[in-house]
This record gives sequence, C-alpha cells and structure tokens, in this order.
Amino acid sequence: MLRGLDIRDMLIIDHLSLEFSSGLNVLTGETGAGKSILLDSLGFVLGWRGRADLVRSGQDQGEVSAWFDLGPSHPARAVLQEAGIPIEDELILRRVNTRDGRKTAWINDRRVSGEVLRAVSEHLVELHGQHDDRGLLDPKGHRDLLDSFGGHDDMLTTVSAAYRALRAAEKDLRTAESAQEELRAEEEFLRHAVDELQKLAPEVGEEAELDSCRRLMQGAEKIRAHIAHAAQALGREGAEGMMSDAMRWLDGAADAAEGRLEEPLAALSRAMVELDDAAQGVEACLDALEFNPHDLELAEERLFAIRALARKHTVAPDELPTLAQDLIAKLDLLDMGAGGLKELNAAVAAAQAAYDEAAGVLSRARKSAAQALDLAMGAELAPLKMERAVFTTQVKDADPSATGVDQLDFVVATNPGGPAGPLAKIASGGELSRFLLALKVCLSRAGAQNTMIFDEIDRGVGGATADAVGRRLSRLAQDAQVLVVTHSPQVAALGDRHFQVAKQQSADMTLSRVDLLSDTARVNEIARMISGDTITTEARAAARTLIEGR
Repeated sequence: MLRGLDIRDMLIIDHLSLEFSSGLNVLTGETGAGKSILLDSLGFVLGWRGRADLVRSGQDQGEVSAWFDLGPSHPARAVLQEAGIPIEDELILRRVNTRDGRKTAWINDRRVSGEVLRAVSEHLVELHGQHDDRGLLDPKGHRDLLDSFGGHDDMLTTVSAAYRALRAAEKDLRTAESAQEELRAEEEFLRHAVDELQKLAPEVGEEAELDSCRRLMQGAEKIRAHIAHAAQALGREGAEGMMSDAMRWLDGAADAAEGRLEEPLAALSRAMVELDDAAQGVEACLDALEFNPHDLELAEERLFAIRALARKHTVAPDELPTLAQDLIAKLDLLDMGAGGLKELNAAVAAAQAAYDEAAGVLSRARKSAAQALDLAMGAELAPLKMERAVFTTQVKDADPSATGVDQLDFVVATNPGGPAGPLAKIASGGELSRFLLALKVCLSRAGAQNTMIFDEIDRGVGGATADAVGRRLSRLAQDAQVLVVTHSPQVAALGDRHFQVAKQQSADMTLSRVDLLSDTARVNEIARMISGDTITTEARAAARTLIEGR
C-alpha cells in the first residue's frame, strides 16, 4: 500500500508531501491544476516510462520519494530478495532526475537500475484509465487475467511440467535419430575398421616392446661373437681355469707360508664367486640372443602393421585398443538403434498424451471461467448504463505451449447485433472507461496488496452512471487501496480521503499544491464540481446530500 509521496522540483511542483490511507483516495481539481503532474511524478519514482522534461524550471534536479507498506507475503519481497536488496516492512523508493536527463534510483538506500525498479513497481501499483497500460487492453495478457480469475494456478503448473517433459522427450528422440543417421552414414567404415582392429588385436605397450625386440634381433649377430669370446675367456679355458689352478697351487703352499697366504686365498675365493656370476650373466645373454630369423620377420611385420593402422586412424599406437572399443560401441548403438528408437518414440507418445490431457483439463476450465466472467461482466455493465452491451471472452485454439493450447481475447459489442471487436477498437472513450472498470471489478481478488490508480476513468459519464462508477471504485477499495483522479462529484463524494489539486500563481511563478480537505472544504470542492466557479447554496446542499448518501 502506498503510504506517502514526496515531490521536489518537478515541473510546477516545488515541494509537496502527501500521505495516503487505505480505502478510496480521491484527487480532484480544475483542468490543468496539476493532477497529471502528480501521476507523472509517481510514475517517475516507480520507473515507468514517461515524459523526459520533468525538472522544474531553474532547478538542477528534481526528486521524488514514495514509501509503501509490505505485508509478509507481498510479491515484491521475492523481487527484492532476488536483487539482493534488504527487505523491511516499509519499502522506500527514491529517484532523481537531473537537468541533463540523467536518472538515478534507490530502493531502501540501495542504488538500483531502472530494470530492477520497474520489476519491483509492477507489484506495487496498477494504473487504469482510457490509456490503460497494465494489460486489460492488451490481448497478450488476457489469458493470464482469465487464469487469475478462474484460479488455474495448479492446472498451469501441471501443463507447464507436462510441456517441459514432452519437449525433453522429443529432444531425446531427435538426438537419437540424428545419431543413428550419422552412424548409418559411416556403417561400412565402422564395420571394416572394427574387423581390421579385431584381427590385429593390438595391446597397450606392444608397439614399444616389438620395436625393442626388433632392434635387439637386428644387432644380435653383430654382438654375439664378442659375447661368445667373453664367455670363453671367463670359462674353464680362460680366467676360471687359471684362477682355479692358482688357488690349488697356493693352497698347497699355505701351510709352509706361516699364514701369509690366507688373505690372498680369501680374496681369490671371493673373486671366484663374482667371476661365476659374470659368467652366468654372459651365458644368459648368449641364450637370449639365440633367435630364429623368421621371428625377426614376424616381429617387423606386426610392428609395421600396428604403426600403419595408427597412422590410418591418426592416433598413437597405444590408443588403438581404446579406439577399437569406441568403434565397437558405435556399432552396438547402430545394431540396437531400432529398439532404442522404438522406446524413445513410445516415451514421446506418452509425454504427448500427458500434455494433451493436462492441456485439455485447463482448456475446459478456461472455457468454464470464460462463461463465468462473461456473466459477471454482464451483471457489472448493467448498473453502468451499458445493459445492451455484450462482453465475450473468446477461447480459441493456439499452438501448444507451456501455458496450454488456448488463445484468449476479450471482445465487446456495444449494441445487440452490432459488430464485435477488441475493447480498444469498439468502445468509445466513456464506454471504454466503464468496460475497464467493470472488468477490473470482476478480476480483482480479495486481499490485493497493490495500489490501484484510476485516471479519469469516469470521463464521459454522469448522473446515475457516475454514481455506479463511484460505487464500484468504493467496492474495490474495500480490499485494496484505490487512488482515483476524477471530475465527477458522484465519485468524489464516495472517497474516504479527498485531496484537492490547485494552482498557486504569482507574478513570475506558477506552482501546484495539493491539500487534504477537511469536511467543510470537501463540501465546497464537491459543490464547485457541481456548479462551477460560483458555488451556490443549492450546490453545497447537493454536495452534502451526495456525501451523506455514501
């Protein structure tokens, strides 16, 4: 609810501070007194797009502040939380406009963008009038309005979830079909490549092992003769025999040498052990170098085959086993594709059936709600002297979406048998105002937490019709705060608080002021609205009668 508005140096307002209450707040005044300026200033602080030249002549900047009460479940709280703005029970908006057109906004002293400001203000204030900009005249919003009227939130959630599931199933099917097409295009290559890889069956590390073995066999003949000579030199005919003879001779002389040969004999014994190890190692190497020349041919043939296959598939030789597994997996997908596609098609069909069922339930509910809205509108239009007008909510087929399969249009015919068409094109100015008011009365829910502003919605009507307009505004104000700019005394008389907008002129300046009227001043203002500049006794009496007849 809008609690207050503070305006400084905006157009012909130098400083103005207003406090509003719940119920019906009425603003009246002569044409040109500044009522539209007041709404322009409120629209400015709310971030609405409007006129650019708002700063008062001679001033560097203009500033508007507005403060609102936020209930515990007010929808603006979610927007504030998402924007990271501290949430309190009182919400303060402030916006500054400089002479050069720069605009800066704050919410609870936190600087914000115009986008955030507008997102918050959408949940704070609704503006209604002949140039309604809040959706009643926009066919794009009619479906949401009917769903709100019918209370279709749960059905909308079900339809939205079913639509997402359907789109996901269709995406999975398209992906699988595309994959199958790609696999079929390369099926011949896949089968040949897999066959080739499976026949060769390369293993990780095999290429390096074959290369080492090949090089060893290639050099074996060259080095084997040298190793054989070394083996002979180490054996019985060489070092081993000579060392054995030396140990035998020394051992025979050891007793007579008085212990002097013990150390040499021990050293020779150790040397014999090491010599034996060396001889065994050399023999093992000779054994390893024994190979069949055919083995070299086989090793080279497999090595070259592995390297050729790796070059063919542009991978490293050790990556061939993994490549084989990947290609086999693709073939498996291709071979199992028909069954997989059948399952995916079945999933799409099931998702389509679930969506059709949910959308059908919602569509039937919308048609029922449309009938109820049409009846409610008929009941509201009759007291507004439009009993011959026909309001119809058309429910048409639309492309499936997350909101169902329906397109909604509000159409009217102002006279029986006359052409029916969109509200904005068929109704005249005064008729349009009454249509919008009746529609708003029907669509409003109890406990609304926003402020509704009606800008001269009673234009073009008078007498009993104006009284009916006022009483419907008063009814709306029982559940929500309503601000109405009016020239109708019948509407003004029904207000809970009455503000008068007037011009204050001096020799070189014109300013606009707004006064909260006392009971006596209110009688005089309504009397002025009845009789004009000259307020007569009869006009005051008529004003009192209107106020007392609330």
